[in-house]
Amino acid sequence: MNSKAFSLQPFPHTNSPANLQLTGDIARRAQTLHIRYVLSGDLSKIAIAAPSDSPTRKHELWQETCFELFLGLQDSDRYWEFNLSPSGDWNVYRFDGYRQGMQEETAFTVLPSAVETQPEAHTLSLELNLAAIASDEKPLDVAITAVVKTKDSEVTYWALAHTGSEADFHRRDSFVLNI
Repeated sequence: MNSKAFSLQPFPHTNSPANLQLTGDIARRAQTLHIRYVLSGDLSKIAIAAPSDSPTRKHELWQETCFELFLGLQDSDRYWEFNLSPSGDWNVYRFDGYRQGMQEETAFTVLPSAVETQPEAHTLSLELNLAAIASDEKPLDVAITAVVKTKDSEVTYWALAHTGSEADFHRRDSFVLNI
């Protein structure tokens, strides 16, 4: 299994909440991808959606606190954006190139995640079958990101790498992991 721990960083020059950390791990075994996000610190100031009894596919989840994952095929412009709300709501979009040809990815009809909430930590885990988008012998380029919104409506953008002058999770040069 190809497993890697990660720590996301807020976009420079933003007022990210003090004492907040976003860490986790990602692993791939053949066609199964597992990712776990851990948002920890003083969460009393963070807007975190309550778990839903019936999570569904929803648009514009990135306007609130949202964990994101970008997967790109190597040697291709095509990539996917996975949006995972702490509520359990989700969506997956396919792009033909940098912010081009955005379509809801219908190969996924459900994206079940497990959410655990504690006073000092919020954990979201997802196990994903990649068969619909990639073959098991083909490595994927990965960007792990998140949007964190405070209860005062301040938004910060977190990523493994911020490669531009503005926060932009779609930049392929920020897909810095290979799994």
